[in-house]
Amino acid sequence: MYRLLFDLIFTRMDPEKAHHLAFGWIRALARVPVLRTFAAAVLAPRHKELRTEALGLRMHGPFGLAAGFDKNADGIDGLAMLGFGHVEVGTVTAQPQPGNPKKRLFRLVADRALINRMGFNNDGSEAVARRLAARHEVFRTTVGVNIGKTKIVPEEEAVADYVASTERLAAHADYLVVNVSSPNTPGLRNLQAVDHLRPLLSAVREAADRTVTARRVPLLVKIAPDLADEDVDAVADLAVELGLDGIIATNTTIARDGLGLRTPKRTVEAIGAGGLSGAPLKERSLEVLRRLYARVGDRITLVGVGGVETADDVWERILAGATLVQGYSAFVYEGPFWCRKIHKGLAERLAASPYATLAEAVGADHKKVTA
Repeated sequence: MYRLLFDLIFTRMDPEKAHHLAFGWIRALARVPVLRTFAAAVLAPRHKELRTEALGLRMHGPFGLAAGFDKNADGIDGLAMLGFGHVEVGTVTAQPQPGNPKKRLFRLVADRALINRMGFNNDGSEAVARRLAARHEVFRTTVGVNIGKTKIVPEEEAVADYVASTERLAAHADYLVVNVSSPNTPGLRNLQAVDHLRPLLSAVREAADRTVTARRVPLLVKIAPDLADEDVDAVADLAVELGLDGIIATNTTIARDGLGLRTPKRTVEAIGAGGLSGAPLKERSLEVLRRLYARVGDRITLVGVGGVETADDVWERILAGATLVQGYSAFVYEGPFWCRKIHKGLAERLAASPYATLAEAVGADHKKVTA
């Protein structure tokens, strides 16, 4: 049914307009008590065996929605209604900004991929903080808040920009993510260099701790798939050194070659700059995840994202070392039953495995090799 809707309606629409339309339907459904209860029962049945503990938090499953879908914390309950074990909102910047000029979101349907150069369009951290503070939770889900740098802020003032967002948002976040890996804000990826990343993460950690004293807000960093292997290792070592709670691997890629794209090269070139996400990113994001786990083991939480489409993809990332797994691009192609299919398939894979719990399975591939 959804595939027919996608083929007949959504593919004929501008991708950004289609996103707003679909997200509007999700939010509207979540506002009607009887309908949202029925929808949650159908779309989000619970599997007790998938219950997950990560970052000091309890979740009904390991699979969640990556940042980028709900940029302004507008529809958390609607997304929880669909079954996501956690919802990461953002990316949120200290100052509101419109993002890059449209057209800025493109589908590569043949590759089940997206290219975006959205540019952190969002309402700003003050507005998002007010929205989170006023939220009356209907469906319990873990809410992460992903923060980034305001475009007009120069690189030398980036730390203060991130700190401003942290001070406003930390009290309303189950966990915080420092995003230094989007390709669509000029100079942002320079902050992944350890010399820049150390003072940034330290300042955000301090700001979160002085803002929220009743609990410790977990802090993660999200990295790009385009980092060289030695830079991945350096970030991993830094995360351990600073006592970071986790690393999210990975963001979108600026690469186009070597991904086996089916979309004609001239079409891809005509789209131009932007981060590519979806199925073509699967191999590299998994490589980065495995490298991180080999480096840090179970000392910090790893979140696998990039090219995640199926329960097999989620299971593969858990075996590779991810405690949590996120998706986004496949949501566009699979529709509202996607999360249900992921969790059902994951429960089946766990039942057929030698592991009693998901926690036992985390990093199993690496542990077998090194045993």
